[in-house]
Amino acid sequence: MPSSQSSSLTLPALLSWYRELTRDSLPVGGHNGLIHVYHSAAIDGCSLTLAESLVLLENGETTDTKPAPHHWMLLDYQQAQQQMLAWAADREPLNRARLQSIGATLMRRTGGPLHTLLGSYDSSQGEFRLASPMTAQRKLIDAQKLPAAVDKLLKQLNTNLATPKTMRQLYDLSFQAHYDLLCLQPFGEGNGRVARLLMNYVQHYHKLPMSLVHAVDRQAYRRALDQPPAPSFDPPILDFLYTQLITYLQTECERITQEPF
Repeated sequence: MPSSQSSSLTLPALLSWYRELTRDSLPVGGHNGLIHVYHSAAIDGCSLTLAESLVLLENGETTDTKPAPHHWMLLDYQQAQQQMLAWAADREPLNRARLQSIGATLMRRTGGPLHTLLGSYDSSQGEFRLASPMTAQRKLIDAQKLPAAVDKLLKQLNTNLATPKTMRQLYDLSFQAHYDLLCLQPFGEGNGRVARLLMNYVQHYHKLPMSLVHAVDRQAYRRALDQPPAPSFDPPILDFLYTQLITYLQTECERITQEPF
């Protein structure tokens, strides 16, 4: 299908085309999985190019022109992704301990002890933050309330995952979970990566193609996150994430159709 035609397809049509091209195999490994690793790490500051990232993730080859922690960020994200998607494939429910283990894996080599007036905690161990700082738009929930808030979020998510839903409702659920976790900011570092993995967990749980946020759109992503929802309306980030999903599916469908047999 020509690019001009694919750009006019609706989301259900794009999903149908993608499933046809991938024969419903939902390729979470290989190129598909590596692309997600690259974009999510790049949003959080990894400087490796796509080509450099693919060489590292596929072959273990590093580049001398980029800092070692940027390599570690990619490799640790890949490991966290594999664990999160394995739980989703087995329909294993999430809980606070599992979420913290994902946080620990993501920050295993790039995190460490963080010191505040209230005490110290270790991001490389997946420990929740102790401070309650201000973001651009709001003061974060008090650190003492975080465990209960995370438990409530995950309990509701597990309940919703077990309830029959349409494709659109499932993507809504995944995007909302991503947003809700970022509103809590439970970790001192790596919240964005954890939230994007949580989004993919929900999608893979119900065998939907996984969405991503493109690195080139990182500034628009942050602006959408910073915009507070109007009363009775969904957060602006939800529309942004649907746009990102459509772009990703278009790109992937066109890439697959252009591959030599």
